[in-house]
Amino acid sequence: MMKQKLNWRRPLFYALLPIFFIMIFLGFPLPLAPPPAMTPQQEQSVTVKKRKKRTRV
Repeated sequence: MMKQKLNWRRPLFYALLPIFFIMIFLGFPLPLAPPPAMTPQQEQSVTVKKRKKRTRV
């Protein structure tokens, strides 16, 4: 049997190769869907205090 010195570069290259091909055909960065639009929150109403009427003197 042939003993080969294991290297981390070759497996990494073959693992990333499909990703590179996808990026070549689809472009870089990969097109992703925009995040969903957030629903507006219900507005909080503030109670308005009534002012006393000024009397003319």
